[in-house]
Amino acid sequence: RVQPVESGGGSVQAGGSLRLSCTASRDTFNTDCVAWFRQRPGEEREGVAAIDNFRLKHYADSVKGRFSISKDNAKATVYLQMDNLKPEDTAMYYCAADSMTQVASSNLGVLNHRSWLNWGQGTQVTVST
Repeated sequence: RVQPVESGGGSVQAGGSLRLSCTASRDTFNTDCVAWFRQRPGEEREGVAAIDNFRLKHYADSVKGRFSISKDNAKATVYLQMDNLKPEDTAMYYCAADSMTQVASSNLGVLNHRSWLNWGQGTQVTVST
């Protein structure tokens, strides 16, 4: 399985916006689940948003109404649009892409990092006051 590649991170002031991109394997993209996670130093990796193979979207409560996940099958890319960013959104953001079979096998849910095996290298998001 091809490792997903993230891009689009950067620095922004509070209230600003960023769009992250995750490019994954074209061979399996149409049926893969894809999710975004974030991790702050010393903390556990936290689920942010996911889109499953039925195109259902899942969000962490902390980002509902501010973040939006979307999938472009033609480009084999998943986007995370992040609006009204807050300093607490500062973290390394990771993309994960796996089959629904793999994600469901853990019974921990799509926003639990233990459900995923195939990870990107991450992209840093920094939000300043």
